[in-house]
Amino acid sequence: MTAGTVHEVTRQTLSDPALTRRTPGEEFAWAVSRDRGDDDVSVPIHGYLPSAFPLFTTRPRYTVRHLLKVASVSDRPTAYVHEAITQGRETPGNTYGSTPEAVFGSSVRSAELTDLYVDVAVPEGLLDEPALLAAFIDFRVLVRMGVVENESLLHGTADGRISGLLSLPGLRTGPFIEDVGEALTTAAARVEDTGGSCDGIVAHPALYWQLLRDGTLGKLNSVGVKVARTRMMPRGQALLGDFRAAVTLLDPNVSTITLLRKSGPNGEDMVRAHSRMGLAVHLPQHFLLLSRS
Repeated sequence: MTAGTVHEVTRQTLSDPALTRRTPGEEFAWAVSRDRGDDDVSVPIHGYLPSAFPLFTTRPRYTVRHLLKVASVSDRPTAYVHEAITQGRETPGNTYGSTPEAVFGSSVRSAELTDLYVDVAVPEGLLDEPALLAAFIDFRVLVRMGVVENESLLHGTADGRISGLLSLPGLRTGPFIEDVGEALTTAAARVEDTGGSCDGIVAHPALYWQLLRDGTLGKLNSVGVKVARTRMMPRGQALLGDFRAAVTLLDPNVSTITLLRKSGPNGEDMVRAHSRMGLAVHLPQHFLLLSRS
């Protein structure tokens, strides 16, 4: 081969379920453009759709999932270690033997996976515009998946496979006093009474912006406490905890985006985004829920 030889590059259009070249929306639009029949089109995605929302890369907004550690697992029930308080020792002494964790009871449990879904109507004519369809999936459908995920992690799923962080057996509670800064810092210290380290708070947006206004948010961030905001968190409550130690989000990397032909309430096409996930709860006593009476 001589200098100046031009290499011919052959580009193949292949499916990309691992999203190495395309976004979920682009992969879906590509598949739909190849299938002009009347049947449903189901596109497998080897990833976790709620984490694929593009704007997560450009703005520092945390969801509940962002407070958790994530484990890649097989698509089957996952064993994990659960620890519970066995004696009334919420307030520690000054020796290891007097701490709550000195008498934690350990057991091996199994976390089942569950399916998260969101169905969104497809505007008429959108299937004829592949680029617009891709953006619709990436920016409008996936953001709805984030809402469903927040709801599931906080309130649980209908099948009971995720009980929800707000109703965990062993969850500790406390009053949300009017002095918000004092309420949160006192609660953060209480989180650490059971041996954890308060690393996160879930708040309603109204509370989040109040924390920004009074400077508390910056102070929390400076010591490594992330504050996630979501409308799925009830007003007048705040959930504090050692999120990364207390629970693990289980990700089997199983997702699909499906075009459901003429399945909407008015006969319109629908798109269904779906992901499988689970939650292993190791230390429910590392959470503390503040509530206003």
